[in-house]
Amino acid sequence: MALLAGMALLAIVGFMVIGVHGNWDFALQFRSGKLAVMLVVAYCVALSSVLFQTITHNRILTPTVMGFDSLFMLIQAIAIYAFYGAGGLNPTLTFIANVVIMTGCACLLFRWVSARDARSIHLLLLVGIVCSMLFRSLASFVIRLIDPNEFLVLQDRLFANFNTIDVALLPIAVAVIAAASMLFWRMRRDYDVMALGRDAAINLGVNYTRTLTLTLIGISILVSASTALVGPIAFFGLLVSNMAYQTIRTHQHTHIVLAAVLYAVLFLVGGQIVLEHLLSLNATISVIVEFLGGLLFLFLVLRRGAR
Repeated sequence: MALLAGMALLAIVGFMVIGVHGNWDFALQFRSGKLAVMLVVAYCVALSSVLFQTITHNRILTPTVMGFDSLFMLIQAIAIYAFYGAGGLNPTLTFIANVVIMTGCACLLFRWVSARDARSIHLLLLVGIVCSMLFRSLASFVIRLIDPNEFLVLQDRLFANFNTIDVALLPIAVAVIAAASMLFWRMRRDYDVMALGRDAAINLGVNYTRTLTLTLIGISILVSASTALVGPIAFFGLLVSNMAYQTIRTHQHTHIVLAAVLYAVLFLVGGQIVLEHLLSLNATISVIVEFLGGLLFLFLVLRRGAR
């Protein structure tokens, strides 16, 4: 853990000082804002992925299976089409609307499923997959109605981008994420028990339904906030969470989450350094991360099928 923390810290320092010439005040101010956004996104993705895998008892699944990326795509497409382009959209209002709509839809889904079968997390996942397909189909329909010039703007928003970040949205995002984090911190010991399974958790005194519902709501807040900041990242959470499982030989979630966050920081910040100074911004870090995460996903699926 100490080595991982040192590597993450080294990546942060390197991002702030490598290639700085001339005005240090301007360079540090500009890079600090971008660094803060990357740290927030790394925290959200790592925490939400680990907790989602805990409550679903499946280390292959991530919150993406609930359709957050498809819903984000639909929201962006409708917003650009309804307001005649991205120029008429206020960034702050757009961010708040994205978070509220995605969190609200997730809460409605949780409430609808739990009212019918409070025990079945698998039913919730199945409904989430169906909703994801529905949102993606609706988004494809709306995209066909958008002006080709505005489609280029929409296409840029549908991929995670850390080069064009609106730092003004950061205080709102941090406030929302802090509220969800306080909720998780109060239930941190319950997750160690929930990892044993539903029946074991109930027998050990955990209010399983309440903890599950609050966790899903908190995860939806984290995912919606990070997605609204930089765009969707499908396999990044899968990558960092499974690396944390392999590195940290413990079942305590405080250690697992910390390791996953450090891995996420190392990949995002270190990847951005490589992208800016070695590749001259000829690629996007999201493409590289998604590629590595996709390979890991295939490896995990094939390994599980071989057992």
